[in-house]
Amino acid sequence: MAPSKLQEWFPWTKAPVIINGPMIGVACPKLAAEVSKAGGIGFISCVVNVEQGSPEVTRAHDDLAAVRQHLGQNAATDDDDNGVVRAGMGCITGHASVGQFAETVVVPVMAAQRPAALWLFAPDGAVRPHARIIAAVRAHFEGSGSSGGYRPRVFVQVGNVAAAREAVRDGADVVVCQGVDAGGHQFRRGAGVISLVPEVRRMLTDEFADRDVALVAAGGIVNGKGVAAALALGADGVVMGTRFTVADESTYPDFRKAQVLQTTDGGSSTFKSPFNDQINNSTLWGPLYDGRAIVSEIHDKFMAGATLEECQAALKQVSPPEEAVKLINTWAGTGVGLVKTGGPAGQIVEDVRRETRETIESLIGLI
Repeated sequence: MAPSKLQEWFPWTKAPVIINGPMIGVACPKLAAEVSKAGGIGFISCVVNVEQGSPEVTRAHDDLAAVRQHLGQNAATDDDDNGVVRAGMGCITGHASVGQFAETVVVPVMAAQRPAALWLFAPDGAVRPHARIIAAVRAHFEGSGSSGGYRPRVFVQVGNVAAAREAVRDGADVVVCQGVDAGGHQFRRGAGVISLVPEVRRMLTDEFADRDVALVAAGGIVNGKGVAAALALGADGVVMGTRFTVADESTYPDFRKAQVLQTTDGGSSTFKSPFNDQINNSTLWGPLYDGRAIVSEIHDKFMAGATLEECQAALKQVSPPEEAVKLINTWAGTGVGLVKTGGPAGQIVEDVRRETRETIESLIGLI
C-alpha cells in the first residue's frame, strides 16, 4: 500500500492506519497506548466541559501523561518524537464552555503533554467554534519558538459533504467522514460511507488541490473487509469504535461489552434516533445530532408508538434501578453483529490489518 499523509504525519503508524474513536466511557490511556503501539493512532476519551477548573481538563492532562508512561516515552529526553506523545485527545465542541478552549486546553494541556492530534466534533450550529480553535492551536504552536517544531494535527469529524468542506476551510488536517452506520453520536442527516467517502474525496480534489488534507472513514467498520472497502472508496485510514468497545482495555462496563458481543443483525438491533438522548434528558447534543444504540424493550416500546414521557416513566419503574441502566446507552453501530470477540486492543489492530491485506489480495483474482 502506498504511504498516506497519515503515515508521514504519524511516523510510528503502519498501513492501513487504524484509529480508535475518542469515545467517552470507552477510550482510556491504556487503550490509546496499545492502539498506537500496534501502529495505529490511539485517542483518549473526549473532553466536554473545558471551563476553568474543570476536572475533565485535568483528566485529559493526566490521561495523556499516562499514555506517555504506557508507551515508555519521556517528554524531556525523547528526541525521536520531539517530545510528542504518540496519541491524540478530543473535544466535544457543543458545550457552552468551548469559548475557553484556548486558555484551558491549548496552553496548559496541549503545550505540556504535546498530543500528536486533536479531534473536534459536534459544534453547536450557531456557535461554530472550530475555526477559532484551530487558529488558536496554530498560533500558539507554529508561532512559538519554544514549540520545537511541534504541530498537532487536527481531526474534524463530519457527516456530510458540506460539513467536510467547512472543516477544511476551518483548517482541519484530517476529515473524519462518519457514515450513518456508526454507533454513538453522529449527524442526524448524513450518508453511509459508501457514498460519503468518495464524494468528500472528490470535493477535496476539486476544491482543495493545494491543501494536504487526509480523509479517514468511520461508521460500521469493524473488520478487515470493511477497512479494505474504505480504502477502495478513497480513505487514507479508518476509525473503529464499536470494535474497540469490547477490547480488554476498554472502560465500557462488562454488561455493555456482553451486549455488544451478543447482538446480531445490527441494522435491526440498533436504533439511530434523538430518542437515545431524550430518554436521559441529555442536553449536550444539539439538533444537528443524534445517536445509535442497541435496542432494548424501552426502544421497542417507543417504536411501537409510546410517547417519550411514557417510556421515561416505564424506565423509572424498572427494578432494581441498576437494571434500568442496562436498557439504554449501549452505543454501537450496525457492524455490531460482526463483533464476536474482544481481546487486547493491539491484537485487534494487528488482526484487522492482516485481514485487510488478505481481503485485498483475494480481490485481485476477481479482475
